[in-house]
Formats: sequence, structure tokens, C-alpha cells
Amino acid sequence: MTLHILNRENSLLEVFLSEIRNIKIQHDRMRFRRNLERVGEIMAYEISKTFAYAPHTIETPINPIDVQLPAQDIVIATILRAGLPFHQGFLNYLDHAENAFISARRAYNRAEETMEVRFDSIYTPRLEGKILFLVDPMLATGASLAVAYHELITQGGTPAHTHIASVIASRPGVEHIEKELAGEPISLWTGALDERLTPNLYIDPGLGDAGDLAYGKKI
Repeated sequence: MTLHILNRENSLLEVFLSEIRNIKIQHDRMRFRRNLERVGEIMAYEISKTFAYAPHTIETPINPIDVQLPAQDIVIATILRAGLPFHQGFLNYLDHAENAFISARRAYNRAEETMEVRFDSIYTPRLEGKILFLVDPMLATGASLAVAYHELITQGGTPAHTHIASVIASRPGVEHIEKELAGEPISLWTGALDERLTPNLYIDPGLGDAGDLAYGKKI
């Protein structure tokens, strides 16, 4: 598995990441959602540099021209609900992609520091031979993403390559993915990498609860 940490090079990405983290700005829900979307757009562009491309000839009003266009089908998958604006950012750039959605709940046992991922439903097209984007804003423990990957390929088949993308990842979460998905054709992309998790399994310093910030608190 290859790991890409995008904010290790200075770019406008850091502006959006700083606003997503900033307690004085992040409670503007519309801006928070738009910033998640912007990060998704930047990541879609960066990941597109790894695609296979094929030549095509198109007609312009003057003369034909040869261009290079992506040669593989793409599926963008996300875990509801926090993933929706991040997902939309990818879809803004990869607008011909198919889409998959996962309805899941995380049940934490704080005393034992364990978590069970309970899947309610998965909606996916066939994945064989395609490029899968599995996008979720926060890669905290990595448990839900690892299970989501296995559930997707069980139902949809094995993709040619999978790009796991997060806005912020934790070091323990990355290590969990590396262990659980070892040997799988996967690249992991994150806007920023934070070193720790809190006792409540939030990324430290992270940004808090992305779903609540995007859509309001849940019961």
C-alpha cells in the first residue's frame, strides 16, 4: 500500500484544511460542507495523475485534435453521512463515475476501547476491473473503512485498484489499514496525518465529529 499525505507540500489545500479544523469557522455548516467538497476536488485532481490514459481524437470547430482521456471506469463509494460532501467533491471532477453508498453505524465500547461496525445496507455497481474510490473524511481507527472495503468487494467484486481517501487520518488508523488490507491493490490518500487518537477514539487534534459539523448533532 502506498501512502500520500498531500499537505506535506504547501498548496491551497492547507487553507481549506485549516478552516475545517478551526473552531471559530467550522460551525458554519455550509462552509464546512463546502470545504470538505473542495478537499475532495483537490484529491480527485491529484489522484487523476495516476490513471491510465488512452488517445482519442475529437472534432473542434477548426480541426481535429488528439487528446488523452482516462481509460478505466471509476466508482466512487462513501459511508453515510459525513462522507456525502467529500464524495460530492470527487464527483464534481469525476462526473462520469458510477457511485456506491454504504449505510453503517459504529458501536463503540469505550471501556474496552473496541468498536463494532454494523452495516445496514450497501448499494454498489459491479467493481471488477474498475478503479474504486473509497472516500470518508476521517480515518480514525480504520476499522470501518477496512470492513467497508471487504463488504464492497464481497458484493461488487474486486476492483483493479482502490484509492482510499480521507481529509484527515490518524497514524493508528493508517497502520490498521496497512495491516488489515496488506497485499490488496490499494493507495491511501489523506490531506493531513495526525499522530494520535483520544481515549474516545477521535483523531487528535483532528476536527471533532465531521458528521455533526456538516449536518447537525444526532441523537
